[in-house]
Amino acid sequence: MAETPPKIRLLKGAEQDLSAATYQIHNESHTLGNALRWMLMKNPKVEFCGYSVPHPSENHIHIRIQMYDHLSSLTALIEALNDLDTLFESIEDAYKASLANGSYEVWEEKS
Repeated sequence: MAETPPKIRLLKGAEQDLSAATYQIHNESHTLGNALRWMLMKNPKVEFCGYSVPHPSENHIHIRIQMYDHLSSLTALIEALNDLDTLFESIEDAYKASLANGSYEVWEEKS
């Protein structure tokens, strides 16, 4: 049986203090990459953040994070993931509340 790679892996070339590093996130795509980049760029301590999908046939993304003042990019990444989780939970809660009280429109496609 093939060994499952770790979900997040630090790629070569990171600064010793992790103030600038590239992380590989396994089994993810643009869906998480763009949302995570957006959340990281909302952090005023983040100098730069970008992500890429190295190749369409590879099932992972790379996210590059560079911090001001030699702060840890790993701390910023974990914080952004937690913030996204909180955001998605609040969206889910609002969706379920809207669904429960019938605050939605039904649209049927005509043949």
